[in-house]
Amino acid sequence: MDGVAVPSLYPLNRCKTIHLVGISLVFHFMYDVRRGFEAVIHLVRHAQGLHNVDGDKNYKAYLSPEYFDAPVTQLGWLQIENLHKHVHNSGLFKRIDLVIASPLLRYCCTCSADSLLWISCHVLVLRTLQTAVGVFGGGDYVDRMDIVPLMVANAGNSERGAISSLNSPPIIAVELCREHLIESDEDVLWKANVRETNEEVAARGLKFMNWLWTRKEKEIAIVTHRGFLNHTLNAFGNDCHPFVKKEICKHFANCELRSMVIIDRSMTGSDSSSTNYPGKIPSALDLPADIAERSHEKEDADTNSVDR
Repeated sequence: MDGVAVPSLYPLNRCKTIHLVGISLVFHFMYDVRRGFEAVIHLVRHAQGLHNVDGDKNYKAYLSPEYFDAPVTQLGWLQIENLHKHVHNSGLFKRIDLVIASPLLRYCCTCSADSLLWISCHVLVLRTLQTAVGVFGGGDYVDRMDIVPLMVANAGNSERGAISSLNSPPIIAVELCREHLIESDEDVLWKANVRETNEEVAARGLKFMNWLWTRKEKEIAIVTHRGFLNHTLNAFGNDCHPFVKKEICKHFANCELRSMVIIDRSMTGSDSSSTNYPGKIPSALDLPADIAERSHEKEDADTNSVDR
């Protein structure tokens, strides 16, 4: 990981935001930073896939080509439905500016109300995209000329109805947050006959975290894989209490969501705070009290010396 700038990351529930007369601060234990240089991310592991069913019994099953693009199981779709309800009931859905999903093939797409992500979900069976669309999509699709579905009915033989794009945040697929890289004729990142090491996955995860600072969005959901999450998060929390470090690095369950705050200490991001206020509008004399008091004391001393 040499040469890769490491941002700071903390569980959102361990942070407090306070507003002090014109500057917003986020306090992370003993740290304070300007709010313009932090972002909230919501990390989600994909719902149960067919590979998880056999992989939990025999780990070698995870390496089987049979499960390369394993779709979400029916139990997984129930997990998606429950998380979908949670993000709506908690109010989180309205705050999400962007959803990032991991692809398995070398494939990149952008989805919004006027895009064609539904084609990708129809052709490719990508459990991370299925999870992203199911959780953060607009719910059951109702046939309307001005709204396109994010996922067509029975995509990937899912036996699920179409999912609407109504009020859904943009969803993009990004390679940096995918699972261990594997060989593909379309893939320029893989190494012949070598599976990506855990250390390489972690380094790629840090690059992904730094890439997030090139985005203008301040609240982002990321749907990806357990391996990527575990190896990436293990690089964080070393400046925290051991209990918090353990909390950050704990393995993700299927369709689990955890909210984190990431801090830009390297000035990679360029956004300014949206809540800071410069003050002195309209302008007026505004000496700090201690300086003003010393100034008056000096004036009194000068006056007394003249009187003498």
